[in-house]
Amino acid sequence: MSLTNVYHIAASALTAQSMRLNAVASNLANADSAHASTGEGYKAKQVVFQAVALNKSAPWAQGVRMKEVIEDPAPPRMVYDPKHPLANGQGYVTYPNVDPVEEMVNMISASRSYQTNAEVMATTKSLLQRTLAIAQT
Repeated sequence: MSLTNVYHIAASALTAQSMRLNAVASNLANADSAHASTGEGYKAKQVVFQAVALNKSAPWAQGVRMKEVIEDPAPPRMVYDPKHPLANGQGYVTYPNVDPVEEMVNMISASRSYQTNAEVMATTKSLLQRTLAIAQT
């Protein structure tokens, strides 16, 4: 495998994990945004990835790209708070279907994956520099 293919694979993974982190940040930012039960409120977003061939001459060198961003189909959270201005007739306030614990786990996973791919790029750079140093002698 060419070392430039390693760069392309790691770069595609960095981009994908960055999008995943953005979705997690959006979910966490909106986790406590109450909305009227009659209106459409925020729904948790999930990023779906897809493997893609990076180059036709090397179909085995596959990277990753974002296929789509989907809304979590889980129902919204209902919290009993009859004094809230957005409470319905039974006293429940509708909140997004965001689970902060799950989002934090997702964030840790995405950031570790991002860090690993950044280290792959650094290691590849080091290997290329050593190869060039050997060729100069």
